[in-house]
Amino acid sequence: MWLNVAVGILIPFLGTTLGSACVFFLKNNISDKLHRALVGFAGGIMISASFFSLILPAINQTSSLGKFSFVPVAIGFIAGMLFLLVLDMIIPHIHLDKSEEGLKSGLKKTTKLFLAVSLHNLPEGMVVGIVFAGWLYGESDISLAGATILAIGIALQNFPEGAVVSMPLRAEGMPKGKTFVWGMMSGIVEPIGALMTAFAAGLFLPILPFLLAFAAGAMFYVSVEELIPEMAGGEHTNIGTIFFAIGFVLMMTLDIAFG
Repeated sequence: MWLNVAVGILIPFLGTTLGSACVFFLKNNISDKLHRALVGFAGGIMISASFFSLILPAINQTSSLGKFSFVPVAIGFIAGMLFLLVLDMIIPHIHLDKSEEGLKSGLKKTTKLFLAVSLHNLPEGMVVGIVFAGWLYGESDISLAGATILAIGIALQNFPEGAVVSMPLRAEGMPKGKTFVWGMMSGIVEPIGALMTAFAAGLFLPILPFLLAFAAGAMFYVSVEELIPEMAGGEHTNIGTIFFAIGFVLMMTLDIAFG
């Protein structure tokens, strides 16, 4: 069973790695429309996964509380949002628009961009670890297929994040091999966080609904704080919104049809 967990938590990291490999096949930079499309697609997947793969199972598991079933889910969701808010405030990083205003501190732009995507990957690693732990310890609302589909969905949205790290660095003249490594390593926090969370979740299984909602809140924070503004900022275009919808529907379909 732990082999299934190990494979599952590596799937999102594979998505980041493949996205980083775009540096070998595409031009040295990403066009504005493609960038918005990729970010919108990632945001749609994250919002959809948060609701269908995390919040709904959490609500189902607290149904015995009756009209108060929302309480642990609401508390967990808010706690997840606050957790990412605190990390966002204390970890030096730039937003994905890579604006010059975000480069004024002493850290190099490369390091800050790396930290930004790594920060995004933290809640996703937690999500995978929590869901696979739920399956591992026999929660009826979580199946191996559902956990795997969630991991695949996160891998799909990690693909553009890997490209977002590697492609701008290549455009600044960094060698392709080095930019690929930077992009790939921005996702390393995911399998590490997932594995640690999977082990820890076994100790906190009675509060699994809280943990699921916590992970959902963290993912919502990343989407609302970073991805949605990035896909809609600047010159008006609908491309980000269109791909947001595509990502949302794709993740919803995978979760309902195969979860």
